[in-house]
Amino acid sequence: MNKSIPRVDIAETNGELVVAAELPGLTRDDVSIRIENNVLTLKGEKKQEEEEKATNYHRIERSYGAFSRSFSLPSTVDASKVRAGFKDGVLTITLPKTEEAKGKEIPIEVE
Repeated sequence: MNKSIPRVDIAETNGELVVAAELPGLTRDDVSIRIENNVLTLKGEKKQEEEEKATNYHRIERSYGAFSRSFSLPSTVDASKVRAGFKDGVLTITLPKTEEAKGKEIPIEVE
């Protein structure tokens, strides 16, 4: 498994899907988001810092390299209203559902 692949959480409420991806060490300029044919794709790259010649590393565990993650979206997502934010190394993508998909509560009348 490529260790540079970000960990992702996907949650759903009645009105939207929320995707949260951990991207430590990256900036918003290092990541791209695309939605095409109901597929959400995250791409990016964490570049390795230049090693200092005088430094002898004993262990390197941080991951580097390019990554790409794709997720199939339900047809109920309104792609024209998608929002994305980046804070403290976490990319959050909010995917609102279409009005039809949100459901409608029907009141019960008392006779």
